[in-house]
Amino acid sequence: MHASRVASFAVVSTVILTAAGAFASAPAAKTTREFSFHSRALRATMHAQVVLPEGYADSTKRYPVIYFLHGLPANSFSYAGLTWVADALADAGTPAIFVAPQGARGSDTDPEYLDWGAGRNWETYVSGELVRQVDSRFRTIANRNGRAIVGLSAGGYGAAAIGFHHLDRYAAIESWSGYFEPTDPSGLVKLDRGSKAANNHASLHVLVGADAAAIRTRDPFFAFYVGRGDSRFRAENVELNQELDAAHIAHLFELYAGGHTTTLWERHAVAWLRLALHHLRPPAA
Repeated sequence: MHASRVASFAVVSTVILTAAGAFASAPAAKTTREFSFHSRALRATMHAQVVLPEGYADSTKRYPVIYFLHGLPANSFSYAGLTWVADALADAGTPAIFVAPQGARGSDTDPEYLDWGAGRNWETYVSGELVRQVDSRFRTIANRNGRAIVGLSAGGYGAAAIGFHHLDRYAAIESWSGYFEPTDPSGLVKLDRGSKAANNHASLHVLVGADAAAIRTRDPFFAFYVGRGDSRFRAENVELNQELDAAHIAHLFELYAGGHTTTLWERHAVAWLRLALHHLRPPAA
């Protein structure tokens, strides 16, 4: 049964990735909005950029949502630099809402999208407060089947960690050139969170073994890639692929030519966003 599931997963994903160039076009018309709200988890006013798809204002439809996490370390405005991802989403073929949340601030530039304690609970802010705010303000498909969480570099780690910690909230999880344990700003030194339990909770390597049964039951679409020339993160991505295989957890993993660069991410953005959308409910009245 598992082998059949993985084979089907791989075939569908390969077809979508192979067709990546078939739909290239000018970005569709869309509406960009900024919004802010007070986060109790972070004890601050936080910001996000939302891009609404073409036709949103003239319809009564509800739309799937792609939550996209930027890399770290970063500043308070880094989320606004992801317009190229929103453009790629507009080309992906299925209208969807794009949400890029603030993932850092001047006093906290590398929080790794994790909970650290009062006033620094970034995971709670992204997975709980942000989702509730977006669902209350926009016409979303307001359940697990209408949400994907995606990120690049440290945002790829954040997307994977948050996605697997909250399997009831996201149907699709993607990491683009990410890693799978929290690190310092160099990306080379693992962070000690103060206890074995906290370190294990933050490690995808531990989680896919300890929670394999729960992951298989919820069956999220999980996909990740890394550049062959990415000297910092290639080995860890290969390692996680092997661990997922050993745990019989369906997933998609790709190695691409290139390094840890925006050029790599831009090249594959449309195809990988299309993959995520393929596993979400389409827009519906």
